Amino acid sequence: MKLKFTKMQGLGNDFVVLDGINQPVNLDQQQIRLLADRHFGIGCDQLLLVEKATGQADFRYRIFNADGSEVEQCGNGARCFVRYVHDHGLTQKNEIRIETLSGVISPKLEIDGNVTVNMGKPIFEPEEIPFVAEKTALTYQLEIQGKPVTISALSMGNPHAVRVVQNIENAPVDTEGALIETHPRFPKRVNVGYVQVIDRSHIKLRVFERGAGETLACGTGACAAVVAGVNQGLLDSQVIVSTRGGELTISWQGQDEPVWMTGPAVTVFEGEINL
Repeated sequence: MKLKFTKMQGLGNDFVVLDGINQPVNLDQQQIRLLADRHFGIGCDQLLLVEKATGQADFRYRIFNADGSEVEQCGNGARCFVRYVHDHGLTQKNEIRIETLSGVISPKLEIDGNVTVNMGKPIFEPEEIPFVAEKTALTYQLEIQGKPVTISALSMGNPHAVRVVQNIENAPVDTEGALIETHPRFPKRVNVGYVQVIDRSHIKLRVFERGAGETLACGTGACAAVVAGVNQGLLDSQVIVSTRGGELTISWQGQDEPVWMTGPAVTVFEGEINL
C-alpha cells in the first residue's frame, strides 16, 4: 500500500498529514507507529487524517499519537490541518469548520500566514476531563511516589494537568511527567504541562504529551496552561506562551468564553511511502 503524505510542523510539534478523501487510508496501530518512527518511518509526534465530514462541518479531523492511540484534540495539528486543506485545494475558505472527537472547531488562516483557532470552552468538571475528584477545584493534590504534587486539571477537548514551577529548565518533565500521565486518577491518561510565569502576559511552557512524551510545543497544552494561570490569578487574558519550538498567543476572557490560539503552521516536505 502506497500513501502520499505531507510532513508539517507547528512550532516544532511535527505531523504526518494524510488525505483520506482522495486516497483510501486504513491503518492499524502498528502501521501508525511505523509512520511515526523517526528511524524506520517518516517521523512525527502525531499523525493527522483528513476525512469527509459526517455532519454540517467542512471536514473531519482525526488525530493519532505516535504510539498509535487515537486522541480527541491537537491544537498545533489544527493549525496545520487548515493550512493543509487550503494549500492542497480541498477548500478555498480561509475559515473552516472541522469535526473532531471532542466537537467542532473553527480554525482560520490569517493574512500573515498564521492560523487562529477557536479551541472551544475549557472544561473543569472532573468527570468530563476525566479526572477522579469529589468536586471541582482550582487545584488538586496528587500523590507521586509518596509525595504530594499540586496540579490544575482541565480539558481542552483532551485532558490536561498543569504544574506551576519556579524554573522551567529544571522541571521534572520526563520523570514526574510520565508518572502523572499514567496516574490512576486520570483514567484516560493526561497531558502534563509545566509552566513558569515570567510576567502576567508571558509564560514559558514544557509539555509531556500522553502517548508521545515531551514535544517541542503543544497547542492545547498552551491553552490549558493559560486557563489555569488566569483562574489562579497569575495571568491576564492575553498571554504569549514560549515553548521550545516557538511562541503562541493565547487569549481567554474567562467564565464561559472560548479559548483562542494563534500561531504558525508550516509544510516541511511531501512524499510517498510504501507500507
